[in-house]
Amino acid sequence: MKEPEANPAPEEPRANRSAPPAPATLERRPECHPIFVPHAGGDDAHDECADKFPPNRYPGMDVLVRGVRFDALQVGVRMLWEIKTNKFDTYAPFIRRREIEKEMEQLEKEQDAAAACGYGYKIGVSTQAHKDALLERDRSLNIVVTGCKR
Repeated sequence: MKEPEANPAPEEPRANRSAPPAPATLERRPECHPIFVPHAGGDDAHDECADKFPPNRYPGMDVLVRGVRFDALQVGVRMLWEIKTNKFDTYAPFIRRREIEKEMEQLEKEQDAAAACGYGYKIGVSTQAHKDALLERDRSLNIVVTGCKR
């Protein structure tokens, strides 16, 4: 299924990458074509959230763009999603800090891959506390509280 083409535009600054247009030159690059693969598996609640919340264009599937795995490609728009369903609120403060550090590395890699191929990028987290902790590290993140449980 071919993605709708958008008008070419210069890359936006990092803080405004939630829904950049897809420059035609990027869209034609093979590494920018979404490759659908089965969910990594092992966490049915996480996979259910990834399928229903955005909603996922291809339920049951993750998507690879530029070699980076995303939890969902949203129906109707060029928006890639990372879904977090961990029990962040139950973690001790030290573990919360470590989890955010680890997640920030992953999120930056995903943001860069999405932006390089003209996709928007959103993060879905289960709780407001998780959203607040991520935004404390990077106010430019596009985060939605899903309410999904694990």
